[in-house]
Amino acid sequence: MTTPVHPAAQIGHVHLKVANLDRAIAFYSGVLGFEVQVRIGDDAAFLGAGGYHHHIGLNTWSSKGATPPPPGHTGLFHTAFLYPNRAELADAVQRVINAGCPLEGASDHGVSEAVYLTDPDGNGVELYRDRPQADWPRNPDDSPAMYTRRLDLAALLAEAS
Repeated sequence: MTTPVHPAAQIGHVHLKVANLDRAIAFYSGVLGFEVQVRIGDDAAFLGAGGYHHHIGLNTWSSKGATPPPPGHTGLFHTAFLYPNRAELADAVQRVINAGCPLEGASDHGVSEAVYLTDPDGNGVELYRDRPQADWPRNPDDSPAMYTRRLDLAALLAEAS
């Protein structure tokens, strides 16, 4: 039997290959609001929230001017950004809409609420919030009973400040 990972382990950051660094920064900073912590010329940038060194790395080291991978190939499905509560998620989604970025989906998963879109390089982006574990739907064996249902986007956006 494999020993499980420590329960405090988590994904600390994502590092993306992008075709155009300024365009990627405009999305992750200008739209989503992450702050540029470090920029290395036109080659790389590291963005974070709350002064953290970086949640998102962006680089053009092997991808400057490249095109996204074609459909049907392996690679990143999406990067998920966890917001602390429903109001903060609503604010993030409103920023995306105000920037004219099209939404590709909005789902209630029982354990979470999520909104999906694509960044300028074709990478999937999920903006989500977890419900408190006490509110999660449960299977008879007490495991989470996740599902995918339509998220009432208008009700979510009504909580934006």
